[in-house]
Amino acid sequence: MRSRLLAGVPALLLLATLSACGDDSTAEDPETGDSTTPSADTTTAGSDGAPAAGGQCDWQEDGEPAREVELPDASAQFSGDVPAVLKTSIGDLAVTLDAAKAPCTVTSFASLAEQGYYDDTSCHRQGNDPGFEFLQCGDPYFDPKATDADPKTGTSGPGYTIPDEVDGTETYPAGTLAMANTGQPHSGGGQFFIVFGDSQFPPDYTVWGHLDEASVKTLKEATASGNDGYWAQSGGGRPNTPVTFQSIEIG
Repeated sequence: MRSRLLAGVPALLLLATLSACGDDSTAEDPETGDSTTPSADTTTAGSDGAPAAGGQCDWQEDGEPAREVELPDASAQFSGDVPAVLKTSIGDLAVTLDAAKAPCTVTSFASLAEQGYYDDTSCHRQGNDPGFEFLQCGDPYFDPKATDADPKTGTSGPGYTIPDEVDGTETYPAGTLAMANTGQPHSGGGQFFIVFGDSQFPPDYTVWGHLDEASVKTLKEATASGNDGYWAQSGGGRPNTPVTFQSIEIG
């Protein structure tokens, strides 16, 4: 398993570098991603592992999954705008998933959500520094009530990775949903981060959706309590106001 962090972002996200852990995805900022293992080649992909134009997604198996889940159904790839509701301990967050820009990421997220992968999971990392305001979520190993985090926190994933869907023009204004990764290409998995203040991450994290205005306000109110500095060496900490996913509705 690799840690996930947002590369190039304050170490706080690097923890896993905003990486997704699931298996191993991370992001230097918001830590999301999960890494994965070998690979279940269910799509036509380019030589770099990215989805070929008009092709399906190349799910790469990688590592032990934090929760047992099936690979996404390649025949059920999403497209266009996809409405979703993240039902959380701080209230419902309404989002629009951008499957036109990130079909592989949205299809994976929807698959994991429908399998209950995110149910009863809490966001494990929060950054409150101006320019790097994010909440990293999607790690089933994190327990907000524990004195010390599980050693696997920040490095878990769903047992597979998904290809990056970036073109270098990505920006991260308040309300953005983006994938965490390990700092390596195509290393995103199950961890993601939600930006609640205009942030200056490098364009290395797949943007796959946005919260509506009311939901951004709800998130800002919850994150205003700050973090405990637990991830001090890499940046940020555990949220002082826990944000736990109860369920996720897609469509």
